[in-house]
Amino acid sequence: MARLYSNENFPLPAVEKLRQLGHDVLTMQNVGQTGQSMSDEAVLNFALDTGRILLTLNRKHFVHLHNQNKNHSGIIVCSFDPDFESLAYRIDKVISIYSNFLGQLIRINRPSGIA
Repeated sequence: MARLYSNENFPLPAVEKLRQLGHDVLTMQNVGQTGQSMSDEAVLNFALDTGRILLTLNRKHFVHLHNQNKNHSGIIVCSFDPDFESLAYRIDKVISIYSNFLGQLIRINRPSGIA
């Protein structure tokens, strides 16, 4: 089980499936942070302060932040996949492989052949 934090662009059906798989997923909606125009740095810092791995579809900005500073609890950047259940299973599989996410950037790509 992992402690995760999803930013506001991450699909809720994938969050719900991850919860069903046993992960502790906190969303920006859960903590009342949506619609506040939080910077990506603030989102990443919140994840660090709460000891959670960040889940996001915002690949460009969070890969850039990771390259600038690896002091974070982990970042999982995902390609958009309309098959939210499949996305959740791919995330779950990667989580089971790693024992430590500190300072790690993990990329979850959509399977090839999907438009």
